[in-house]
Amino acid sequence: MIGAGLVDYYGIDDLLSPEERGTAETVRRFVEREVAPIIEACHAAERFPRELVPAMGELGLFGTHLQGYGCPGLSAVAYGLVCQELEAGDSGLRSMASVQGSLAMYSIWRWGSEAHKRRYLPEMARGRLIGCFGLTEPDHGSDPGGMETRARRDGAHIVLNGCKRWITNGSVADVATVWAKDDEGVVRGYLVERGTPGFAARDITGKFSMRASITSELVFEDCRIPLANQLPEARGLGGPFACLNQARYGIVWGAIGAARTCYLTALHYAKARSQFGKPLASYQLVQAKLVHMLSEITKAQLLAWRLGRLKDAGAVRPEQVSLAKRNNVACALEIARLARDVLGANGIVNEYPVIRHMLNLETVNTYEGTYDMHTLIVGRDVTGIDAVR
Repeated sequence: MIGAGLVDYYGIDDLLSPEERGTAETVRRFVEREVAPIIEACHAAERFPRELVPAMGELGLFGTHLQGYGCPGLSAVAYGLVCQELEAGDSGLRSMASVQGSLAMYSIWRWGSEAHKRRYLPEMARGRLIGCFGLTEPDHGSDPGGMETRARRDGAHIVLNGCKRWITNGSVADVATVWAKDDEGVVRGYLVERGTPGFAARDITGKFSMRASITSELVFEDCRIPLANQLPEARGLGGPFACLNQARYGIVWGAIGAARTCYLTALHYAKARSQFGKPLASYQLVQAKLVHMLSEITKAQLLAWRLGRLKDAGAVRPEQVSLAKRNNVACALEIARLARDVLGANGIVNEYPVIRHMLNLETVNTYEGTYDMHTLIVGRDVTGIDAVR
């Protein structure tokens, strides 16, 4: 069955190809074997388990749906299942793979030169090079068009000045895709390698969410890079937006994984825990919560599957991704909160994964476009009226 072979109320697994089912099972076993035993300790220590990156590369979890250049070239649905299984372990793990494949690698695959693709993509697919994606700034999140980072042409070089914030993988990245405005005020993409003079990355600590994920600030102070490091095919905000749409698609599936873990934890707990002489699961109010969780997961699964098939057919629209990201993450967050409620006081301790997922989902609900911004994107699509500007 889809997910963990445990939550497939509508037989969605029958809609998957054997290759897609095999991909999900492989990643699920990896998460159970390698991630589950260490993730709570990583969360407590605010540490990303970087030691897992080589194995993730070997399993083809980076750039899963990209074609060529050493990438696995699987279906969009297979990639979604990878995200689902990774986030069933922890959102930070899925976020790392998502930024690596859907943002850093995709930006090079879609907008880079042939030399860029050959230089970076095979090593990134294997996990030997790590990438990050620098778009968000301290004062410009939902409105990236207001970015202040500048890229000044100086002969055969580009000089970058500015700051990016909330960047996953930032301090461990070997190469950063950085978006900045050129001399004409046009947003362009640039590849900046670790160790380039004038480029520094500093981790953001003290987070209560996504603690097993690296989140950084990138600072550029007269950072000189060769003109050849400019992504030649990217011009305007359409470049980074196309990349973000890839990452949002992965989140649509990833949120289901987190929701599934919370639901299964609550279900097993309710059946085993006894109050007033009988199992919690025997009470109507508890059953109502469990059924609501299952209902929302089932709807999210169907939405993700259909979106994936549209994507594989080349027929998906960005607004459809927005609708699914908005819906699935909000549902997952609600499920996490309901699961915490079912667990009572045990819902806030790390003996159970629910509170960790609940905290992580608060961030997932915000990044790659907030719930409200995706609401306005879909609202503009159905009414023809832009309520943002």
